[in-house]
Amino acid sequence: MTPYENFRNHRLRRGVYLLPSAMTVANLLCGYYAILATLRGSLVDLDNAAKAIGFAILFDTLDGRIARLTGTHSEFGKQLDSLADVVSFGIAPAFLAFAWGVRGLLGSGATEAASVYDFGWLVTFGFVICCAWRLARFNVHGMADHASKYFVGLPTPAAAGMVAATVHALKVPLDDWRHSLLWMALIAALAALMAGTVRYYSFKNIPWGRRYPSLTVVVLGLLAVAILRFSEPVLLLMAGTYVLSGATFELVRLVRYRWVSRPVER
Repeated sequence: MTPYENFRNHRLRRGVYLLPSAMTVANLLCGYYAILATLRGSLVDLDNAAKAIGFAILFDTLDGRIARLTGTHSEFGKQLDSLADVVSFGIAPAFLAFAWGVRGLLGSGATEAASVYDFGWLVTFGFVICCAWRLARFNVHGMADHASKYFVGLPTPAAAGMVAATVHALKVPLDDWRHSLLWMALIAALAALMAGTVRYYSFKNIPWGRRYPSLTVVVLGLLAVAILRFSEPVLLLMAGTYVLSGATFELVRLVRYRWVSRPVER
């Protein structure tokens, strides 16, 4: 190989590294925009913030796919991705959860509003901590089982997606302290699942290069149309199903283990 070809290949390979990094920066931009939109606080702005978090999830998925397809993994990209995820899937959804589910209580006049307000910022801050904890643990230990392709704990994009999908579906911010408590219970549960050890399917072992029946394309096309046309219920259903899947399978596993390990009565 000539020196010119070596130089050209080096430049092309260096350019390939920019592709996943560009997706990571786009992810970070969406998270930053979501925070700004949440601070503005109107009904449209809160919905736009939820949509921005959704686009951040898309870009986060793309940067990993591109890095794997092009063989451009790097320690720098790994750390940059985690820092972007803290903003887009930790701080941004925590801001959105607080603004949508708690901030409106101050004008309700309820005596419980102040206490729930203080409790709300504590829970949402806990969400940020658990997000950072989850990302740091993933960077150190990786997935639970590289063969089975399961994540340990709820992935941060899934937790953020649950917050964003709920806000996008319901639109109108909460102004009843009882509803806010239920909302905070959900945020606390998402935080606990991120920091916990419940396994979630990662979809990383799907062979995208193999042949599939044509019906698969039809199903994917219908799903895309459903998301575009009925994004509120469809995205909420998808997010909720994934969040519940890990907890449900863990519960089934525990019940099955206890049933098998029970001593046989004679």
